[in-house]
Amino acid sequence: MNDRPLLVVDDLRVTYDTPTGIVRAVDGVSFELGREKLGIVGESGSGKSQTGRAILGLTERRGRVDAERLEFDGIDLTRAGEDTLRKIRGGRISMIMQDPKYSLNPVMTIGAQIEEAFTIHSNAGRREARTRTLEMLDAVQIRNPERVYKAYPHEVSGGMGQRVMIAMMMIPEPDIIIADEPTSALDVTVQLQVLAILDDMIARLGTGLIFISHDLSLVASFCDRVLVMYAGRVVEQRAANDLANAAHPYTRGLLDCLPRLEGGHDELPVLKRDPAWAAAVERRADSG
Repeated sequence: MNDRPLLVVDDLRVTYDTPTGIVRAVDGVSFELGREKLGIVGESGSGKSQTGRAILGLTERRGRVDAERLEFDGIDLTRAGEDTLRKIRGGRISMIMQDPKYSLNPVMTIGAQIEEAFTIHSNAGRREARTRTLEMLDAVQIRNPERVYKAYPHEVSGGMGQRVMIAMMMIPEPDIIIADEPTSALDVTVQLQVLAILDDMIARLGTGLIFISHDLSLVASFCDRVLVMYAGRVVEQRAANDLANAAHPYTRGLLDCLPRLEGGHDELPVLKRDPAWAAAVERRADSG
């Protein structure tokens, strides 16, 4: 059995030159991903989405990506040419964006978009592509695949649009899926349905998942491991079922801010940030 990780990220840094100086959006992030569900959690601006985009080479042109090691299946992603990255994106590493109405092409039918995602990474003909597309729409529990196949994105609900995005990203059967806030725009009932579909497909295909979210309780219930990011750095890494024993004050603060059905808070506490948190991570990285 090959225990080599699917993805190795070592000292990943994403920086932007701005009129007021250099912004370190991602500052020394390291982790490995196997065939598991890895959650990356943190508040807005913590660098979690920038981490996911950097892996796929989707950082904005004014940004710079550096890493000691950024490797997928033996391929150095920092040195890979555009042709190599184009084959990896979508085919071997897929990314589910936050809101389908900004990710789906409004002037193409849903069926045509999913077919394109399949044929661009395979030698399939038109008939096979149509059959596989309808099978994927059925797999994500869309009740009338034929109707949705012919529909345009504006003709489906947000929850159905997100299922379409999952079908599109899963149809090439990638090795890794990066899901960036895939359920944040959905109500709780639909959110649980979408997560169940994603979980089932990942289990059947053996795909690795990077699940990016600001919702710590959601990540803890869905993922195997959790990275907690603050100010562009990983401040804590734990098994999801061990988050109750989190040691870092930022993680503890996030946990304390969660409402509980059994009560315990007259008022939810406000997280107080300490500038020393980021400095402590920097010192620890330098000493390591």
